[in-house]
Amino acid sequence: MKKLVLCALLLGLLLQTSCGKKEEAAGDGRTVVTFWHSFVSSTVPALNELIAKFEKENPAIQIRAQYIPTGDALIQKLITSVQSKTAPDISWVHSDYLQDLVEADAIYKMDDFIAGPDGLSEAEMADIYPALIQYASWRGTLYSMPMEATNLALLYNRDLFRKAGLDPDRPPQDWRELHEYAKKLTVDADGDGIFEQVGFSLPVFPATGPLGGWMVWQWLPFLWQAGGELINEEQTSVLYNSEAGVAALRLWQEIYRDLKLSSYTTDYDVAFASQRQAMALDGPWNLPRYATLLKHFDWGFAPLPQGPAKKATIIGGEYLTIFKQSKHPAEAWKFIKWIIQPENQAFWAIKSSYLPINHSVLQVPEFQSYLAAHPAFKVFVDELEYSLASRPIDFHGLEITRHVAEALEKATVGDQDPAAALNESAQKSNALLQSAAK
Repeated sequence: MKKLVLCALLLGLLLQTSCGKKEEAAGDGRTVVTFWHSFVSSTVPALNELIAKFEKENPAIQIRAQYIPTGDALIQKLITSVQSKTAPDISWVHSDYLQDLVEADAIYKMDDFIAGPDGLSEAEMADIYPALIQYASWRGTLYSMPMEATNLALLYNRDLFRKAGLDPDRPPQDWRELHEYAKKLTVDADGDGIFEQVGFSLPVFPATGPLGGWMVWQWLPFLWQAGGELINEEQTSVLYNSEAGVAALRLWQEIYRDLKLSSYTTDYDVAFASQRQAMALDGPWNLPRYATLLKHFDWGFAPLPQGPAKKATIIGGEYLTIFKQSKHPAEAWKFIKWIIQPENQAFWAIKSSYLPINHSVLQVPEFQSYLAAHPAFKVFVDELEYSLASRPIDFHGLEITRHVAEALEKATVGDQDPAAALNESAQKSNALLQSAAK
């Protein structure tokens, strides 16, 4: 067993070194820019088209895209690559990664490029949704640039709505209706206590696993809809254990309990495609494959149901950083600057079904025509008007996110009191914030 473990470690080190190795130029003399990303397989064809478009317009540069699994594996690989001096030129990152990368002195400040001779104007910067700039920054300094935007909407099976006597043109409008519809769309056909069809699934995953942060990201809209926040503006105390947080988690707990989701699959897309699930939280990134995967029944997207305080969804995305180990930072910046131009954002949004990062993309004629022909995608674009960004957490963001995930898991899988679970996690989060302030 020890020999097997040693062999696995050596193989992993060899692969890691190979993946991170930089090349000065392609065989045809072009400058090679290595770009790490974690796009799902259905997005890769669109990414390849985007890169091909860039290379056609910039024939002296080759973008070498490499897939790296997302989640904790990506940030660990990035930190390891910095230590081994095999970092990529550009990497796709989540906003939670910025603290670790900045503290490792691994990435450039974007102002180094924005204020340069090939920079961006104030108008171009103002055109980017402010929430995305917030996510792309750490402690008020911009260290990355958004590549695309995402948010969450409600995916639902219109045929199952009809079968249950619900109007498919009127999806649930608020929390009460979401819960009621979920129960009405849950079916135990033979009365054996096992549901053959579930009305709604919740993204509950192990808090310590790679999807713990993904679970929290999908819970945050419910926190905001109840009038809550994750942390105070001074970053001295977390607020997710407020009455709003308790209300949001109690909703999840009740739905989880009523629909017996402890015995249900977390592969919601498979269950939805087989019509064993009527509703789910989902994002625009899955639209390309749904056109084929769900073609055998009537389905649609709707805005997230409104909470007791307001209507809200979350905005997010992936961000591009330039590593200080890059031998071609100017070419790396040229690629990033090219991607964020409105015409290229429109092209990328149409091809990938990610959302654009700039307001002015809505004025691009091709994009307007695309929205008119794709109502499901238009739902996500319309939601940009009330998509919110989480307040930044300058220190211990990953740990605090894990604390929230622990509370979500305890209240759903463990059926603990939501207030107690949130308070227990908040104590740990606040201790970290206090230690960072010293």
